[in-house]
Order: sequence, then C-alpha cells, then structure tokens
Amino acid sequence: MAPQPFTVADVMTKKVVAVRPGAEFKEIVAAMERWKVTAVPVVEGEGRVVGVVSEADLLLKEEFHDHRLGLVEQMRRLDATAKAGSRRAGDLMTSPAVTVAPGASLPRAARLMAAHRVKRLPVVDASGVVQGIVSRSDLLKVFLRPDEELAAEVRRDVVEHLFPLSHRRVEVRVDAGVVTLSGEVRDSALVPLAARLARAVEGVVDVRCELTAEGRTQPCPG
Repeated sequence: MAPQPFTVADVMTKKVVAVRPGAEFKEIVAAMERWKVTAVPVVEGEGRVVGVVSEADLLLKEEFHDHRLGLVEQMRRLDATAKAGSRRAGDLMTSPAVTVAPGASLPRAARLMAAHRVKRLPVVDASGVVQGIVSRSDLLKVFLRPDEELAAEVRRDVVEHLFPLSHRRVEVRVDAGVVTLSGEVRDSALVPLAARLARAVEGVVDVRCELTAEGRTQPCPG
C-alpha cells in the first residue's frame, strides 16, 4: 500500500474571514488588517464563494488616486480602472474565484496557486460553499512533521510493504526530513520503487539510498 497523501483538508485553516458582495471598501480593509490576511473570499447565501478580494484589488484605488490615464491606457486597463472606481466587494472582487476542493492533493493546490499567481485559495465543497482557506504557508506545514514520525511512516508503508521477507535488515533514518535507507534486501528491482515511495511521503525533503542487494549498492532514482 502506497503512503496516503495529505489533502488540503488536512492543512487548511477552517476559520474563514469572508465578506458579502455589499461590503464597503473600508470594511474590507479593516477585516484584512484585523485578521492579518491578504485576501478574503466574497460569499453569498449559505456561504457560496462568488469571488475573492485581494490586497492587489484594493491597491488599484491608491494606484489611480492621482493619476489620470490616457484613452489608450484606459482601454487597455478597463478592469483595473473599473475596480479603482469601485467601493463594494461585489465590484472589487476577482470572479470567478480560483478555488480548490478539500480532497485535493497539496501538489495540486500548489500548482493552482502558481498558475494563477495567488497566495491563498478558498476551499469549497461540491456546492461551492466555503469550507476553509489554504495558504502557501499551510502547504509547508507537512515539512514540520517530526523526523520520528516520518521514519515510522516510511518503515510501515514502504519498507515493510515492499520487503516483507527482509524488512528487518533495512534501517530507516531521518534527519531534518532527509530519509536514508540502508541495509540489505533480496530484490534489487524494488529499490528504485522504495526510494520513490519514500520520497512521496508528505514532509520528506529528500531520500538517500544505501541499500544493497547481492552485495552491491543500488542507486536511488533522482
């Protein structure tokens, strides 16, 4: 059995600071300052996410505060200039919101953030109702797992599973998230797979192979 990956639900912040579409500009700024967040989801009804207001959306008002645009630049930046003249969340928000499901993997959440250049994602259920917020810092929480916990998971889910006859001859050491596999195994063909599965354990930084089979050290895949 392969290691069970962490999901967004495992690391997300469940307490969500959100605003309604009718929230005023200063109300949004005050909420961000009070809760120390850089963006807030905009919700309707029972919590369905319809957009997100970020600091970048709000700063457009400051950017255009004393700057008159020429006609060409106005046409090129219609959305930005419209937001600069707005004062309610429904007009300021970026919509549709980029969201992620609670069961999504951490790599998927990271790819979404990178692709859309955002720092946090609303976590929504199948109906679009907000369940939490996941940020870049949340995705890094897995790297705070204790070395002892990582070693136990690698031994249980990787070593004992792949090497049922020789697992007692395999040592698993973890130092600052770096896993070292050493000892002797019977099947050299399984060594690269062991390295890949160990590397897939959430919180593992890297894997070093010192496993031997038939008297020869088996290299780990990169």
